[in-house]
Amino acid sequence: MKNSIENIIKENKIMVIDGSMSTPLENRGVSLNSKLWTAKILAEQPELIKQVHKNYFKAGADCGITCSYQASIPGLMENGYTLEEAENLIRSAVKIFCEARDEWWEEEGREAGRAWPLCLGAAGPYGAYLADGSEYRGNYGITDEQLKEFHKRRVELLHEAGADIILFETVPSLKEAKVEAEIAEEYGYDYWISFSCLSENIICEGTPIAECAKTFAKGYPHLKMIGVNCTKPEYITGLIHKIKENCDIPIGVYPNSGEEYDAVKKVWFGKQSALSFEQYAYNYMKSGASAVGGCCTTVAKHVEEVVRAKKRFSEEQK
Repeated sequence: MKNSIENIIKENKIMVIDGSMSTPLENRGVSLNSKLWTAKILAEQPELIKQVHKNYFKAGADCGITCSYQASIPGLMENGYTLEEAENLIRSAVKIFCEARDEWWEEEGREAGRAWPLCLGAAGPYGAYLADGSEYRGNYGITDEQLKEFHKRRVELLHEAGADIILFETVPSLKEAKVEAEIAEEYGYDYWISFSCLSENIICEGTPIAECAKTFAKGYPHLKMIGVNCTKPEYITGLIHKIKENCDIPIGVYPNSGEEYDAVKKVWFGKQSALSFEQYAYNYMKSGASAVGGCCTTVAKHVEEVVRAKKRFSEEQK
């Protein structure tokens, strides 16, 4: 069975994205204090990952993100895996997702008349491999060719394993986004670029989000969605407006719940944002987002809030 971003938006007006993988795993007692972060669970406890995916489908997600954000070939090999093992673990992220989707579909999805969920093959930035918070800074000091070499094989593995869309997420720099787009266009794979941002104006490396949107407005036929993730929820509405002013590509947003990240201690701290996640989600939809979900520190209840916001928004559009 196949589906697409275009079909889901056409049928449902808004596509609901799932939430984080890390927080639900930690809530199950899993320690993620490793350079591999959630990727280590692909090898150690894949059944937990499958359950997280299923819980998000049950909560109302129309698409889900594979547990491959930090599963890079060099990162896995530096942590003791062979090349073959590393490639198989990356493939397994898609396999686990698809198994969860199939099981949920047979258990309740088909009968409920839900959309067939899209598999978003997550490809984290080079900064995620460094495991030092560089996905919130950029400025890696490496060449375009080095970036291309880092990303290319993983993208191929995710697609071959069955991902519907390649999701380049938490991208801190326009340079890296352009390299990623070049790879996907070269292969002919559909993809989505999602930036990490420092404010309602700039991505983490400092480039205006308006410039990023303008860069991808034309000439990238396989780019199916553009947007923002792993960013404070209060910045998202302004970012949506700036993207919308500069390109016509559908916009997808999935912010954190509001806390700050300590890259040294690898923990989140601080209070969640003032508004409810439901109210934020509704505001994003009103501002022009076509897809909404959650990133770090969000769980199934946040996806349920997005579903409620979508219902409210949809009723107002009638």
